[in-house]
Amino acid sequence: MVSEIEKIMSNIEQVRNIGVIAHVDHGKTTTSDALLAGAGIISERVAGEALALDYLNVEKERQMTVKAANASLYHEYNGKGYVINLIDTPGHIDFTGMVTRSLRVLDGAIVVVDAAEGVMTQTETVLRQALEERVRPVLYINKIDRLIKELRLTSSQLQDRLVEIIKDVNNLIDMYAEPEFKDKWKLNPAAGNVAFGSAKDQWGITVPIASKKGINFQQIIDAYSSDDKDKIAALTKKAPLHEALLDMVVKFVPNPKEAQKYRIPKIWKGDLNSDLGKAMLEADPNGPVVFYVNAIHVEKAGLVATGRVFSGTLEPGKELYVVSQDVTGRVLQVSLYMGPFRELTQRVTAGNIAAIMGIDNLRAGETLVESQYKSQGAPFEQLHYIAEPVVTIAIEPAKVQDLPKLVDSLRKLTIEDPNLVAKINEETGEYLLSGMGQLHLEIALWMLKEIYGLEVKASQPIIVYRESVREKSQVFEGKSPNKHNRFYLSVEPLNDETIDLIHRGAVREDQDSRDRAKILKEQAGWDYDEARRIWAIDENINVFVDMTSGVQYLKDVKDTIIGGFRIAVKEGPLAAEPVRGIKVVLHDAEVHEDPVHRGPGQIYPAVRNAIWAGILTSRPTLLEPIQKLDIRIPMEYLSAVTTIIVKKRGKIIDVENTPSGTRVLAEIPIAESFDLAAELRGSTAGKALWGTEFSRWAPVPDSMLDDLIRKIRERKGLPQKLPSLSDLLGP
Repeated sequence: MVSEIEKIMSNIEQVRNIGVIAHVDHGKTTTSDALLAGAGIISERVAGEALALDYLNVEKERQMTVKAANASLYHEYNGKGYVINLIDTPGHIDFTGMVTRSLRVLDGAIVVVDAAEGVMTQTETVLRQALEERVRPVLYINKIDRLIKELRLTSSQLQDRLVEIIKDVNNLIDMYAEPEFKDKWKLNPAAGNVAFGSAKDQWGITVPIASKKGINFQQIIDAYSSDDKDKIAALTKKAPLHEALLDMVVKFVPNPKEAQKYRIPKIWKGDLNSDLGKAMLEADPNGPVVFYVNAIHVEKAGLVATGRVFSGTLEPGKELYVVSQDVTGRVLQVSLYMGPFRELTQRVTAGNIAAIMGIDNLRAGETLVESQYKSQGAPFEQLHYIAEPVVTIAIEPAKVQDLPKLVDSLRKLTIEDPNLVAKINEETGEYLLSGMGQLHLEIALWMLKEIYGLEVKASQPIIVYRESVREKSQVFEGKSPNKHNRFYLSVEPLNDETIDLIHRGAVREDQDSRDRAKILKEQAGWDYDEARRIWAIDENINVFVDMTSGVQYLKDVKDTIIGGFRIAVKEGPLAAEPVRGIKVVLHDAEVHEDPVHRGPGQIYPAVRNAIWAGILTSRPTLLEPIQKLDIRIPMEYLSAVTTIIVKKRGKIIDVENTPSGTRVLAEIPIAESFDLAAELRGSTAGKALWGTEFSRWAPVPDSMLDDLIRKIRERKGLPQKLPSLSDLLGP
């Protein structure tokens, strides 16, 4: 079977790379399972297995996907065979990082929407992510049976509901797609890029299929109203879901050669006129190999890297250069990924998804190029995650002798999932694990126990805060311990426009300074000269600007000054939390002529102390993570839900009535959300449905600030008293 797939794979017009994306519980994995069961599949072992792509036990237990899983399907359309590389992605907000990484290797996405619930917060999030990566969406409205059995809609009401969902998705495409794709990618049911059906019962139609096969909504209503299993089975036989969806994919999702022409200029940072650039634009199987890693799996045999071959042909024995690490390695194995199984193959050509073994220390997001072209090697555009790790737990092994095993297991966990961050608290010696949310960490603990065989004890979840300022500081002099170097620095808050530009990746440290200055001047109101003089942009959105003139030896110590800046903002003076959203300006400096007197040990503390003095004197605050809530409830529970949100320091953004009940949009601090699920279920007799999305960072109320700083310092073992200006700058 693999040899047959290889033949089709090498004809790039017959290849499609797609993902299934949606809000949690809207039926992504059941949809993927219907595709697996109905299409020809490389691995017989996977076919027909319930939730085949949910291959972790925890996924089956929770009925949700927490890892992105791959499979390759065979589908015939108009008498021609196609290979469809499919990735089933998680829907829960805690796992959006995996969605982001998956989208980089895809050209199209089936957006699944629950017909009763409609477009929800996470639907918007994943669709926005797809459009930012220039991934073309098609729509599948699932659970049509709910409109009939639960909401008892008539044929005309049912069609109105579907039109409303299509309109909502088109509005999002209008909002987030780039101008050249807005109209081209709009959904039009008559054209056939919208499917309707029930993944549970494995039937699906598009308007063209319904017309061709003589199916109408009244027949579907009759089958479900009477709960006639024979009629539903007949519908499944007459209009199998996999046929509707895969026909739609073949027709509307571009093949890799078409897609790479417009995707590569957006997602790759190299020279498009180089050999590598030209080969990728053409998806040339005879060009140099370029392989982008979107996922890492740690197996007993070693590290497996899954990704997309953007050009060339991947074969065992190929020597590849890892761009970000400046190292070379040899591919030992090439395979096709089938959920939990890999099928070995001798070659995977440009435009396809593959897995490799043999090159150590790879991470998700790496770019690999054929070694003789390493001088042209450039990384792909950095991925921009929607959410950030904002919840932390302290963990320790149940048995002291398992400490080395814990360290190794945490290393493997963070390789597989870069959105998990593990570090040691130097003061307490605790191992800290940070994730996107409580569920993310629960799954990580489950994996430590079930996959790595490690019993651990975990603390209650702790919220991660950020430190920031609300005013501009005066200029402070930071002196090196030997008094031979002096730096004159001030601190001020970045405006919202700048923070947004950096967060979206529109402004970056590695950008040409003129391009960056132009964007900051036009879109964030910066002075052009000041924007040209940016030296560094920190990962937590802090900017360092050099506004000095004619300072001797300054260039010699530039990297050391930037190092001091990064140390200062890594852990701020209030509570040793990361600093976010500040601009640090270097106004003047005195640098000793002798390199012996201006090393890191002298410059780091001078720069850090002046920055900290600036932070402490410019109305410092802590920022807390806020999440957006999208709650669907029966109208009679509105008052109860509103009371819960207000009690949790939240605010109601909007309330609207929909065909399926009342929709409440709200925001609450993540610190107040740990028992939210239990309270929402309890106050609505279990009838509340909700989704969450990371919204923004917001200042902690002043009334809570001092007490919160004291508690964090106490927990971290820091002195209760904040550093004073004399502590930092001397008498």
